[in-house]
Amino acid sequence: MLSVAKVQRRNAWKYYVRGVAVGDGRVPAGRSLEAAQEQAGLPPGVWRGRGLPALGLTAGQRVTERQMELVFGMLRHPDADRIEHGLLDDGADPETARLATVLGQPVEEIEARKQTPLLALDFTFRPHASLVVLWALGDEKTRRTIERAHEQAVATTLRWLEDEIAQTRWASGRSRAKTPALVVAAFRHYDNRNGFPLLHEHCLIANRVQRPDGSWYALDTVRLYQHIVAADTLYTLTMTTEVCEKLGLATVPREVTPGLRPVMEIAGVDQELIDWSSTRRRRIEDVLEGITDEYVKKHGRLPGERARHGLGWWAAQETRPDKKTPRPLDQLLAWWRVSALLKFKQRMVDGLLQRCQAAGAAIRARVGPWVDPALAAVDVAAVVFTVRGIFARRHVLAEARRHLLETLRGQEFTRGLDDYIADAALSRHSRQLTVPQKGRRAPAPDQLTYTADFAWPHRWWIAGTGGKPPRESSRYERARVASLALQNAIRDARIRDEAPAAAAPHAVAHPDRDTALTPAQRAAALQAHQQAAMPEEYLEGRTTDAATWLRTPENLERLAALTRAADTRRRAIEDREDPAADPAGPVDRPRQEHEQHQPPAHDQNQGQGRRS
Repeated sequence: MLSVAKVQRRNAWKYYVRGVAVGDGRVPAGRSLEAAQEQAGLPPGVWRGRGLPALGLTAGQRVTERQMELVFGMLRHPDADRIEHGLLDDGADPETARLATVLGQPVEEIEARKQTPLLALDFTFRPHASLVVLWALGDEKTRRTIERAHEQAVATTLRWLEDEIAQTRWASGRSRAKTPALVVAAFRHYDNRNGFPLLHEHCLIANRVQRPDGSWYALDTVRLYQHIVAADTLYTLTMTTEVCEKLGLATVPREVTPGLRPVMEIAGVDQELIDWSSTRRRRIEDVLEGITDEYVKKHGRLPGERARHGLGWWAAQETRPDKKTPRPLDQLLAWWRVSALLKFKQRMVDGLLQRCQAAGAAIRARVGPWVDPALAAVDVAAVVFTVRGIFARRHVLAEARRHLLETLRGQEFTRGLDDYIADAALSRHSRQLTVPQKGRRAPAPDQLTYTADFAWPHRWWIAGTGGKPPRESSRYERARVASLALQNAIRDARIRDEAPAAAAPHAVAHPDRDTALTPAQRAAALQAHQQAAMPEEYLEGRTTDAATWLRTPENLERLAALTRAADTRRRAIEDREDPAADPAGPVDRPRQEHEQHQPPAHDQNQGQGRRS
């Protein structure tokens, strides 16, 4: 997961020097940053990015307190003191010597225009909760594997930002140029403000980059903000895939908010362990549930993507605790283990990795490491179009990365497949709205907006549970319906087609099947794979059958009965009872017979499709 914060003038940069650099603690008065980090047992901050050679720095070099003050507090050269003293010795006046160490426009000039200078952006990377639990309670080998995967994922994301996204701007933002060189200071933390495990890394990206002519200009931070979600999905996909491949694990969906996209967590990590480690998240979710209910009452609908981010930030600020005293990792590991043992007993804690590997082996046995790019493009386009309406390539790319994580369950994939699926979704199932006009500058490819050629899915109502009122179906749920409808048509067309099918680029063949298959064989193999990738327990209590879509209040009671029956079946499965002894009885039997003929979906997030 990736979050972003601004580092601005006044006291903001001091917060990072005196707090973030020492694990969200406090540097004692009169003590240096290096001494405080050593006392706290924290690793020192290190420099990253391709822009370091221009400043005389090297990757992996330690970040000093004075360097942070100069770069992130004044936007000056990290070795400004030596450079300034040298110029003064050569006879330069103090102001000229100082300006010679400034990177780009001086901060004082920006403030003179009554503007607030942006000094840096704090990109904070953290794994999903189940990976944090494995890291905190696992053995030394498991921790090192997860930390190396985290380092690799952060490096991959920063390289992608440098290669594809980062630009510099000048002339009041009217001109832009590519800049494949960022200056980054990275600080790794091990716990949250409550002292519970939370492996994460603060990457401070300086708001200055060098152009080919040697001059320094500000970053196009708007463009960076636009691609945060795509960067987030790249980090999550890279790290989860690396850990699952190294340790033999797999992922399963965990629904956080009904109707919204589930989170892919490591199979075998119990929800109780996730709740134990995510103390901050539990408090945030409790507050978030309340303010989300208020939002629904006021607006009559679930919050959209931007509104959810705003509500989440509000809930995080409301529950933000005070700073703590940092402790070394070895002490934290011992305290976490004792806390987990007291709550869950030794068998549950010591057997965590083995349970995860057993669950991962079962999933890998039925889910092959291959993807159909054609159907993936359909799913990606349908979800993005239904959720957003009008979108750009960055939204499609982020959804393609989510699709790979949800479909492959943490298994390796061909590099570049995410870009291929995104391009296929845009070229085959979308049409361009922004048309370049003669005499005007053509917009950049990733600045174009598109709309997909899908019929807008109808809304329906879903009966509430636990005494809650019925809710309107979310856009994400309707997106799955739109995706399934077109996927069914594509499957039918493939089966009818007698011509040999050409192998799709980047498609990964199943290891125990021939690569040259007839269209009917390919369709059958794809259906078997997708059905296996969908765990039955995730299907319980869900329906996309048109007969159960509630368009009038009169139908609420019917869906409520179906929901109660599905809840009974789910509890029976969770208690490891025989599904044949389901007390739902005749109420649920027609639905079971109907589900036997359903077309399989891409993954557990597809919901249930219905063949007409």
